[in-house]
Amino acid sequence: MPADKPFRFTVQCSSPNEVTAASWSALARKVEDLGYYSLTVSDHLDEQIAPIAALMAAANATSTLRIGSMLFCNDYRHPVVLAKEAATLDALSGGRFDLGLGAGWLHTDYERAGIQLDPPGVRIDRLEEALAVLKGLFADKPCHFEGKHYQVRGLEGTPKPVQRPYPPIVIGGGGKRVLSLAGREADVVAINMNMQKGLIDASVGPNATVDATHQKIAWIREAAGERFDGLILQSRIHLALPGTDRTEMANNLAAGFGLTPEQALGTPHALFGSVDEIVEDLQVRRELFGISSIGIAVDALDSMAPVVAKLAGV
Repeated sequence: MPADKPFRFTVQCSSPNEVTAASWSALARKVEDLGYYSLTVSDHLDEQIAPIAALMAAANATSTLRIGSMLFCNDYRHPVVLAKEAATLDALSGGRFDLGLGAGWLHTDYERAGIQLDPPGVRIDRLEEALAVLKGLFADKPCHFEGKHYQVRGLEGTPKPVQRPYPPIVIGGGGKRVLSLAGREADVVAINMNMQKGLIDASVGPNATVDATHQKIAWIREAAGERFDGLILQSRIHLALPGTDRTEMANNLAAGFGLTPEQALGTPHALFGSVDEIVEDLQVRRELFGISSIGIAVDALDSMAPVVAKLAGV
């Protein structure tokens, strides 16, 4: 994959400290003013805000900032309904929407809501069918789809999205099956740890190393074939701490996740050290992995701004 794709930085905010129109609009404008590429919201059933309404409000408050789901859980949203919501978001935002989709992973969401948590293979099969339905409804003709999980019989998707043939599709995960699906079907592949256990704990450490990331990219490349060079690879940064002592943070991260300090320094899911060290790390990772899209949490919005100023669009 070419290593010269420009950097872009996304900010995830799903649980703002204050849920008011004024504070949310101010946050969206700040994200835009600082040069970030997009503002994203996840899709969980806990204390977070509802993503569709929040994304539309963010789009209304800005003029160039993109908005995106990171990620809509397929098990919570029938694709026929989601297609209409997604196309409407794209139309009303003036074509600034990125459609992120996932198979679902957070066990507590399912348990508390009484939704059946099927095995990963079943959820991914269902996600693959949902993608076909979504793309069919975005197309310029009625959708006909007969699958195991979904059946759509001659439904015309309306409205149509502004971005054609459809908004950029983001699929994320850390396992072979979902990353292979992303390689075949997505525009952006969001590489994460494999969270098959349904939570983030020390067990994910070995799945966050350089070697593990090379394996994931190999799966994506094999599935994508000739599409691979056109894909955008994204990494989710779970720990972004500019201005911290590099050695100390590497040792702490290693101890908490069963890694060596060297492995902790190399993981594409953490950033620490000086601004210049982080800039160098990201450039090395783009060269090594082809990762050019960086997703951070809103808590790092201000501290990562100097990095964004140096690298966004470069």
